[in-house]
Amino acid sequence: MTDPRTRALAALGEQTIELPSWAFGNSGTRFKVFGQPGVARDPFEKIEDAAQVHRYTGAAPRVSLHVPWDLVDDFGKLAAHAADLGVSIGAINSNLFQDDDYRLGSLTHPEKRVRDKAIAHHAQCVDVMRATGSTDLKLWLPDGTNYAGQDDLRARQDRLADSLQQVYALLDPGMRLLLEYKFYEPYFYAMDIPDWGTSLLHCLALGEQATVVLDTGHHAPGTNIEFIVMQLLRVGRLGAFDFNSRYYGDDDLIVGSADPFQLFRIMNEIVAADALRPDSGVNFMLDQCHNIEPKIPGQIRSVLNVQEATAKALLVDREALTAAQQSGDVLAAHGALTDAFATDVRPLLAELRESKGLDADPYAAYARSGHAERTARERVGGTQASWGA
Repeated sequence: MTDPRTRALAALGEQTIELPSWAFGNSGTRFKVFGQPGVARDPFEKIEDAAQVHRYTGAAPRVSLHVPWDLVDDFGKLAAHAADLGVSIGAINSNLFQDDDYRLGSLTHPEKRVRDKAIAHHAQCVDVMRATGSTDLKLWLPDGTNYAGQDDLRARQDRLADSLQQVYALLDPGMRLLLEYKFYEPYFYAMDIPDWGTSLLHCLALGEQATVVLDTGHHAPGTNIEFIVMQLLRVGRLGAFDFNSRYYGDDDLIVGSADPFQLFRIMNEIVAADALRPDSGVNFMLDQCHNIEPKIPGQIRSVLNVQEATAKALLVDREALTAAQQSGDVLAAHGALTDAFATDVRPLLAELRESKGLDADPYAAYARSGHAERTARERVGGTQASWGA
């Protein structure tokens, strides 16, 4: 039997983390967009920057696109550009929150004309999937209401179910619909998909190609996110993560920065369910727009944080944990987790990277590369569409 360290290295060697294209363009809050020198100006440059993260971490081989932010004339050319850089296109994300028609909803809007427009947008996204080889259509629904009585809550769910059925029917075999939820914002009385239960109910009604997306920032304070992870894994419907970190609301902070123990607990449930395997059906993705941090280093740091939390989860003494749980030894069971969490896994990850021919410190290696200085000189002028821009 192999030792825990060897098993951890093998599992970490297969772990991959998808990057969001929108992380590499200028972004901001509703107050201000802070431009950065050398920022990517178009989807081709976004993919070039994402490839830098993969180059130094060896763990980020896919890039999610956002439509219409990443629209290009030739998606086959964009996919080939990604392949030339050693990465591929991941999930295609739809956009239902930047059109005047969607003021009162998109897939749940009272008017059929508006709902049909939102469904047609997803047909466009599926066309992008076919052109790029993507298999995942990710849908975050911003629809909701601000006031009691503003609309009929049940009627909105009925309209949503019908719209989702039409979107689901667009998928080819082998494609998936990833359905995200968020408990508040941009609406504050009732979101139309506010929680994992609502998302799961719609996915179960749609079919096996529909699974839930869990964004770690989309929960009320105090929510036990790892319980949700466990439950979705238990019923085989956890399709993807959107990793970020939060203090109070949906913050685009580097994953694990606010509560690294929570990230560890989440990854502990993943490891316990053997869902870290590449064929598990769970896609691990970052969803962070770094507003004041430099783009590529922020994504590198995020990948490293996920790897460290995963490594610690892989080092949990499962036999000791199970024995303590079955005997009712509360402190020993908790200690099995806290002991693993307290382990310094950086030497283990340095060994992993060196075995792949990578620098042991990806963050420092990128800083030495001169890429940031070179792009600041070369990328002058132009704008790109992204969140807050």
